[in-house]
Amino acid sequence: MRVVAVLEHYSGAAGADEAGRGPLAGPVVAAAVILPDTFDRTGLDDSKKLDAAARTKLATRILAEAIYAIEAADHEEIDRLNILHASMAAMARAIQRISPSKVYVDGNRLPKGLTCQAEAIIKGDGKVACIAAASILAKTTRDRMMVEMGSTYPGYGFEKHFGYPTPDHLEALKRLGPCKIHRRSFAPVREALGLDQPCLTFES
Repeated sequence: MRVVAVLEHYSGAAGADEAGRGPLAGPVVAAAVILPDTFDRTGLDDSKKLDAAARTKLATRILAEAIYAIEAADHEEIDRLNILHASMAAMARAIQRISPSKVYVDGNRLPKGLTCQAEAIIKGDGKVACIAAASILAKTTRDRMMVEMGSTYPGYGFEKHFGYPTPDHLEALKRLGPCKIHRRSFAPVREALGLDQPCLTFES
């Protein structure tokens, strides 16, 4: 039986993370979370390491007990700013909404314009509880949005792959062409539109 360590908790501090840098369609979603000292951190982990049922269960508890904010940068903001800057902008908006005294951000860079103390932690979503909580809210929120987009834009399979460049998604993109929420700055979408000089995608 694998023993999972309880992640580090910093009283009163916020954690921030995002979900959805890699997909070809839809928004990137960021969350900022302050966990109460009484929060049961058992099972809390990087959202990518959890199955959908565990993420949903944890998200329900986080939403009920924590201080949080969730923000998104849509496909138009991503195309205008690029995916990195759009991710940082969404994260900054989420952090500013809860006004923490300090925030721990997943990754190796910080959003611009923060008015609180801030620290970037590489792979922080697997080390710090409030970052893990933010990663779970960002992931579950974005997944829910993409399931809805699957109904709005049928045929692409957004409800299954959530916009990531799976073989099924790439086939649908070639067959149907891009829809409204596809990111025009990402290479496979530009290629489907017949545009020159495709831009590079970013890993999530």
